[in-house]
Amino acid sequence: MTSTNSSLSNMRRLVAQLKLEASVERIKVSQAASELQQYCLMNAGKDALLVGVPGGSNPFREPRSCAVL
Repeated sequence: MTSTNSSLSNMRRLVAQLKLEASVERIKVSQAASELQQYCLMNAGKDALLVGVPGGSNPFREPRSCAVL
């Protein structure tokens, strides 16, 4: 009986997931690629990997050496 209830519960979850996936709006890959390319070009000036990080605000910069006298 427990196995049947578990199986039924799993099937209900699967059906709910499939309904959710079926309701997702789809677009063509070419359209998605074009939109992604436009987004990247518009935001290239803000990308730290392309323009670098200003020295003062870089949390990963090399620590300054401290001389203790």
